Amino acid sequence: RVDLPGQRHQAAGPDRVLRPIRRAAQEHRHPDGLQARDLHRRAPFSMEELLYRIKALLKRTQNQTKELEQTLFEIGKFHFDYNKQLLKTSQSEQKLTSKENELLHLLCLSQNGILDRTFALKKIWEDDSYFNARSMDVYIAKLRKYLKTDPQVEIINIHGKGFKLLIN
Repeated sequence: RVDLPGQRHQAAGPDRVLRPIRRAAQEHRHPDGLQARDLHRRAPFSMEELLYRIKALLKRTQNQTKELEQTLFEIGKFHFDYNKQLLKTSQSEQKLTSKENELLHLLCLSQNGILDRTFALKKIWEDDSYFNARSMDVYIAKLRKYLKTDPQVEIINIHGKGFKLLIN
């Protein structure tokens, strides 16, 4: 028997054949390749790397909060107020349900870009099941009905991907 560094042996079954137990299999691995023991050290990396990581984290979270902070949108001749759940024009005003409101908000945030169907389902319904997908289709139809008075505004399907809010 040859013992390699970092390995222990364990008897296997009645024939007593020895199998190595790999240390790597016993330790939790971090997605960045760090091991659990690396995460609990006092100084796992240099101060320069720490500052870089903090700046990167702040940059990511600030970009996300800026997107989420926007609550007023101009959609053609419509004014959409996310906080008040209101879609209005100079002649009419439509109160939106919470699902309609969330869906229109995601469409506005990805205006002229594709809103991924699975992302929207998980964000709003927290599940991308068949029944929730059909429910989302109903809400898309309702939003199209509200927006049909402005020919410049259109919600289109992108087959296999999601939806796109087009404003010409």
